[in-house]
Amino acid sequence: QVQLVESGGGLVQPGGSLRLSCVVSGFTLDEYAIGWFRQAPGKERERVSCVSTSEGSSYYPDSVKGRFTTSRDEVQNTVFLQMNSLKHEDTAVYTCAAGLGCYPGARNDYWGQGTQVSVSS
Repeated sequence: QVQLVESGGGLVQPGGSLRLSCVVSGFTLDEYAIGWFRQAPGKERERVSCVSTSEGSSYYPDSVKGRFTTSRDEVQNTVFLQMNSLKHEDTAVYTCAAGLGCYPGARNDYWGQGTQVSVSS
C-alpha cells in the first residue's frame, strides 16, 4: 500500500526555518519523482520543489529558490523540505506527492494529507 505522510509543519516567525518530512511507503524513492506542493487559501496549488532520480535533477520555482532545499534519505525512505528565511507568503498547506517526473505537467499518482505551515509574527 502506497502512503506518503508529511510532518514538521507549524507556526514560525518571519525569517525563521522549518523542515518538513515526507515519509513514503509502498515504493522506493528511485521509483518516483517526489514533489512538494503548497496551497494557500484562495490560491492555486504551486509546486515548490521536485527531485527525481531518473532525471538527475531538482526543481525550485523562483518564489522559493535559494530559500528551500529538498533532500532525500533512501534508508529512511524520506524526503525533506528545508525552508529557510520564511515569509508571510509562504503560509500554506504543504503536501508531498509521488509522480512520474519533475517536468511541467508530469502526473502525480500519490499524495499525502498535507501539513500546515504558518508564518506570522
